[in-house]
Amino acid sequence: MTQTQRSTARDMTSGPIFKQLVLFALPLMLGNVFQMLYNTVDSVIVGNFVGKQALAAIGSTTMIVNMAVFFFNGFSAGAGVTIGWYFGSRDMERLHRAIETTMTATFILSAIFSVGGVVLVPWLLRMMSTPADVFADAALYLRIYLAGISGLLVYNMGSAVLRAVGDSTRPLYFLVLTSVVNIGLDLVFVLVLHWGIAGAAIATIISQFISAALILTMLTRTKDIYRLTWHELGIDWPILKRIFSVGLPAGIQSVLTAFSNVFVQGYINAFGSDAMAGWSAYNKLDQFVMLPMQSMSFAATTFVSQNVGAGNDARADRGTAATLAITLSVTGSVIAALIGFAPAAVRLFSPDAAVIRYGVLFIRTNCAFLICNCINHVLAGSLRGRGDSRGPMIAMLSCFVGIRQVYLYLATRLIVNTPTVVALGYPVGWATCCITEVTYYLIRRHRRLKAAKASEIKAIEE
Repeated sequence: MTQTQRSTARDMTSGPIFKQLVLFALPLMLGNVFQMLYNTVDSVIVGNFVGKQALAAIGSTTMIVNMAVFFFNGFSAGAGVTIGWYFGSRDMERLHRAIETTMTATFILSAIFSVGGVVLVPWLLRMMSTPADVFADAALYLRIYLAGISGLLVYNMGSAVLRAVGDSTRPLYFLVLTSVVNIGLDLVFVLVLHWGIAGAAIATIISQFISAALILTMLTRTKDIYRLTWHELGIDWPILKRIFSVGLPAGIQSVLTAFSNVFVQGYINAFGSDAMAGWSAYNKLDQFVMLPMQSMSFAATTFVSQNVGAGNDARADRGTAATLAITLSVTGSVIAALIGFAPAAVRLFSPDAAVIRYGVLFIRTNCAFLICNCINHVLAGSLRGRGDSRGPMIAMLSCFVGIRQVYLYLATRLIVNTPTVVALGYPVGWATCCITEVTYYLIRRHRRLKAAKASEIKAIEE
């Protein structure tokens, strides 16, 4: 590897583990903060200057948008693991082909998701029992957002390519810039031009297209090993199969979980626009609490994939343990702060007393249980780094979808149908998944160590 290559790619197969993880995850976490600011700024400005019905409308679309984004996150996980393996094993020819395959598939799938999403908007909103007083605004916002979602998806995939080779810093620079642009456009379109909820959506997709253009330009112009060569775009089918072997289970799990959350939104919608707006504010704040665990999950995947590719299995295990310790400590601090300052946090989104009351209720009911989700995400990231995406998929689908939906159906009919009972559907899924995934991880680790020991004994005997 040349000195130029070392300047941007991060080799995580050597050096202090804690330092490697923090240096990789910190820019990624900050980048995710700025990316999340896109929709959060929409909600803050719309909730304060358009009204709580508009805030409820944006909140009701979040789960639908997430279905597309989460599928691509799963696909990007598969691409990242595959690229990480090739990077760790120094197979630069296959690494290059994996990058071209990843970006070609991204362009094709982005077009499909944009067209399909716009067509399905009315059906999706009706499926969630979206109230009549927010239906029109929700449909308008969602159509504009989905029409331009390819900018976000291309950016996310380009960032995944960089993360796979250890570069999580430069995507942060692009997100800082485009987040500032998004805030400026939101203020102009909503406060000055009075475009309402449509202005918020337009501001977001313009900013996302700018971030996509920036990362594609960087990938094209770099002299590093992950350079994107346009005339070589195409599909290497064996590599795509390998990407999907990891990414498809992760994508399916994420999409079905998001789809399940659409039904949760339907339960919340039954309580009216005040509860919907409070749930929307809670979800935006909940996403910020999720940032450390999501970022560290990506760090675990990259760290483990590179070290498994390099044949350093013990270092991969130590990296998983370090990642878990960091995630639990950081997330615990964020949770404590959010619970303590819940009313002030919700007030950022709406001054309405009923909205604040519902938002605080949801925060204080659910957020402490996010500790369980730290374990879920880090162990899933570690397992995917080893190429095992099916196990986490089954665990998360069983708990986040199956057990959660069974709980909601029975609890709201046999106990009592209140916002608190509905909100507890999330912690029930997180806690049962935590127990399941820890058990699965320990069993897999025991079998792997047993197989390694057997191989050592056999080698000695021979």
